Amino acid sequence: MIVSPFFSLEDQENVFLLRLQSEDSTNRLTRECVLALQGIVQKLTAAPRPLVIMGNAMFFSSGAELKEIAALDAPAAYEFSKMGQELMRAVEEFPAPVYAAVSGYCMGGGLDLALACHRRIAAPNAVFGHRGAALGLITGWGGTQRLPRLVGKGTALQMFLGAEKVTAHQALAMGLVEAVANDPVAEALLRIRRSRNLK
Repeated sequence: MIVSPFFSLEDQENVFLLRLQSEDSTNRLTRECVLALQGIVQKLTAAPRPLVIMGNAMFFSSGAELKEIAALDAPAAYEFSKMGQELMRAVEEFPAPVYAAVSGYCMGGGLDLALACHRRIAAPNAVFGHRGAALGLITGWGGTQRLPRLVGKGTALQMFLGAEKVTAHQALAMGLVEAVANDPVAEALLRIRRSRNLK
């Protein structure tokens, strides 16, 4: 197992389990966290196996650290946006299946991260949203491109501009997630096993 202040990584059934973590358990995607995640995803690319990204029971991720964003000037904000995009691209282009196993809140940059994954499984208590518009912000990490591809332009605009929260079952109905399961990690592992048996 590998443990850092921002994640833990373990190998289970020849699948990488990457658990987001933070001191306050909200799994905010700070600058340091984004860099750490980018580093570990790139490292895993050298010997790829299916990857499951998860948080804890109450938070997948609350998104970027707003205090950090508020302190950025324009050039620094651009660099932070670029850094987040590089993480999302690394996840999206990972050479093995990547599942987001989402429990609790999946907000802002956390939603961007889930959208970059190839598949998404939600727990019944999962809540998805991009609240940035309510704060005068809009994502720069690729969510504005990925979300419309999944749920359609109208629904995506409603989520972004209306800063609306979406429940797990609403997310399933709109195509944001593939399944709702009491244990999304176990469901992701089951689907990975099934896909291996089909080969």
